[in-house]
Amino acid sequence: MTDVLSDDDVPLSKRRVPVTTKTSETSSKKRKSVAVKNDPSDLIPDDSLPLKKRATGTATVGTNGRSSAKKVKKEEKPAKSTTVSSAKAKGAPNGNSHSTPKPKTESDSGIDEKLIAKRKAKKVDSKTEGEETSTQEKEDEELYKWWEAESNDGSVKWSSLVHNGVLFPPPYEPLPTQIKLKYKGISVDLPPEAEEVAGFFGAMLETDHAKNKVFQANFFNDFKEVLNKSCGSNLKIEKFEHCDFTDIFNYYEEKRLEKKAMTAAEKKKIKEEKDKLEEKYKVCYLDGRKELVGNFRIEPPGLFRGRGSHPKTGKLKGRVMPEQVTINIGPDTPVPQPPDGHEWAEVKHDNTVSWLATWKENINGAQKYVFLAANSSLKGMSDYKKFEKARELKGHITGIRKDYTKELKDELMANRQRATAMYLIDVLALRAGGEKGEDEADTVGCCSLRYEHVSFKPPNTIVLDFLGKDSIRFYQEVKVDQQVYKNLKLFKKAPKKVGDQLFDRLDPPTLNKHLQNYMPGLTAKVFRTYNASITMQEQLDKIENKGTVNEKYVAYNAANRTVAILCNHQRTVSKAHEQSVGKIEDKILEVKLQRYRLKQMIAQLEPSMKKRDPEYFQPDPELDDATMVRLIDQIIQRERDKVTKKFQRENEKRATEKEEVLPESELNARMKVVEELETEYKKERKTSKLEIKNGMTVEKLQAQIEKLNERIVNTTLQLKDKEDNSTVALTTSKINYIDPRLTVMFSKKYKVPIEKLFSKTLREKFKWAIESADENWKF
Repeated sequence: MTDVLSDDDVPLSKRRVPVTTKTSETSSKKRKSVAVKNDPSDLIPDDSLPLKKRATGTATVGTNGRSSAKKVKKEEKPAKSTTVSSAKAKGAPNGNSHSTPKPKTESDSGIDEKLIAKRKAKKVDSKTEGEETSTQEKEDEELYKWWEAESNDGSVKWSSLVHNGVLFPPPYEPLPTQIKLKYKGISVDLPPEAEEVAGFFGAMLETDHAKNKVFQANFFNDFKEVLNKSCGSNLKIEKFEHCDFTDIFNYYEEKRLEKKAMTAAEKKKIKEEKDKLEEKYKVCYLDGRKELVGNFRIEPPGLFRGRGSHPKTGKLKGRVMPEQVTINIGPDTPVPQPPDGHEWAEVKHDNTVSWLATWKENINGAQKYVFLAANSSLKGMSDYKKFEKARELKGHITGIRKDYTKELKDELMANRQRATAMYLIDVLALRAGGEKGEDEADTVGCCSLRYEHVSFKPPNTIVLDFLGKDSIRFYQEVKVDQQVYKNLKLFKKAPKKVGDQLFDRLDPPTLNKHLQNYMPGLTAKVFRTYNASITMQEQLDKIENKGTVNEKYVAYNAANRTVAILCNHQRTVSKAHEQSVGKIEDKILEVKLQRYRLKQMIAQLEPSMKKRDPEYFQPDPELDDATMVRLIDQIIQRERDKVTKKFQRENEKRATEKEEVLPESELNARMKVVEELETEYKKERKTSKLEIKNGMTVEKLQAQIEKLNERIVNTTLQLKDKEDNSTVALTTSKINYIDPRLTVMFSKKYKVPIEKLFSKTLREKFKWAIESADENWKF
């Protein structure tokens, strides 16, 4: 989904990590090398490159923080800076002076000059210490570490911005002539515009959405509108229940199965073509630095799903045309070309915003934006500022709570309502909420709570029941302060009735304006980030630094789950959940079966041990005969599948490389290993005797059993974790509300690999946190 503009989307207002002389020079060199190295000719014209790519001096930073330049023979006069931060971007901590850096030479990078000559002559036999740089180190060298550099005041995002615009979805391909919508059993000739919309519904025919009455009604209304605008059809279509989309569904289902049956080589070829098409849209140049673009694709037309019971579910998401898209790009930079025969709605050169393109979608009238990727400097700055604002709230929260507690008894009703709302936002982590139109989902927050959303259980328990963001139900029975309980009852007092606002003298703008008196930039949503992060800190502090990595990981997820529940981050149990749990349970049973077999081997080697401890050699209670047979069949079938798939992959590779494919006899030969395993299992079941390999001892078997015990414990923890989190969305709070430095602290302090806590995407997004927080960091 395309990003939506955030109020926090501004750079850092002040420096977090001091820039030393070495850091400043290194950062400047890194940024210059990136701008030169990653300069595709089709993206940036020579005359639009920043000066630092042509600079001819080297900057050093003195003890007073000011920069000085070593002059060289040839100098270029610097171009005038368009922003207050251009000097800072070059590495001068205070931005008080400009310098012209010297071009980076091979000797500057620490590589022996003689080796350079050898390398050019292609006679290098070995690498010197200066050359032994890993791929990861090179990537780190190219990374612009914005958190180690000074930033501007937040009003200006960039001085130069170059990109290639947005990628539009391909045009509609009409259905084959024999594939038709049927109305009362008769084939309908639809114009392409209406046929495309009918195809959207036909492809979804077997989904839960297509069986939803609201979805059907909204789709059919929009379908008829498109049909009327495109000159109608050979039949008059009046009622949805007379429409038959079966042929359309079968066609798209066949296409889906064809795609699924493609060979790896065919899929690879399609991916390569797709990547080639998208390549130029994936990157932009921000102040000369190469940055990845987030979602550069215009969303294709289709039917709106919505979350929960959305009133607009099933409506047609129209095809976005270039005439609806506004481009934001640097001045004196070539504007991306729109598709042939089209023009952009507008071209802007606004360096106070960070979006590259924008348009308005037709369902809810929301503005859509194309931003830089999650791991970009601007996004990182925005995240950092958001979490620092929440940390800043720590110094004010005591005073704020003291004030609103006092105002809970205020004589002025407006103040009393405001204080009660602040209590709910702070203690229950409610969103502020706002008014909704009649055709929008009936989702509410604190300020928009209505009479029917709150009920009471004496002496001081309130029941909140309403649809929150994304139409997720919020239901809580919670004990509150006695005065809050009294106030809420007062706010429901007659003549108020169902449908009336509970806080009729308060709205989010008024509340946020009041909060500004405590702290600049403080809004109701900062409380949510603060409470999520402080709760996570408290939960992590309770975890003992002992046990296995998996035990610590489960404890971390339990802490994360506490935050997710606080923020009402729920999810419905997926259809695949039960199947997934079943696979894990079978995995545990298979390991227990292997453990039982090893114990039987020990009994064969040392019969006296079984006599001393017969219970030890008994199978687990859940391993009855029927279960053992099922597990063995399962193991054999899985091995057959492995051999078959490996054989198929090898032949696909051979076919791609124009080599002779392996004959079927080769597959049969490989299958003999599986057949031998199956025979061995059958023999064991029949004779109760296991085949013991030469050299196997009791000690070795016991060591294998210990490893299996560890696997059982770890997999059982995995199963418990999955069950516990089946209805809670952990990722939402981890991405948006929990300061990522808390996770980094946990990883370093508890020796849990960061890869277990953050996905690759999150590791890239929160690289600033990974590099700046240590094991002692506190929110």
